[in-house]
Amino acid sequence: MNRKQLKEKLGSLGVDPHAYSLSGGLPNEQYVLSEEPNEQWGVYYSERGQKTGLKNFDSESSACYFFLDKITRDLSIKLK
Repeated sequence: MNRKQLKEKLGSLGVDPHAYSLSGGLPNEQYVLSEEPNEQWGVYYSERGQKTGLKNFDSESSACYFFLDKITRDLSIKLK
């Protein structure tokens, strides 16, 4: 899975697009998928300019699957 496929999957599940960012950064109160230096990928929750629960992956696919699992298990995220 890549970021494009992940975005499509999140859309089909009805995940609020304001609940996440697939382009990195430090948005307020969002799950984030980020391409990191050295061909790494990071998944974290961004809150008040801080990365919380950062987990790094060696592949985009692994990060995307982890991201999908993480965000769909969060009961505060509204799904269809």
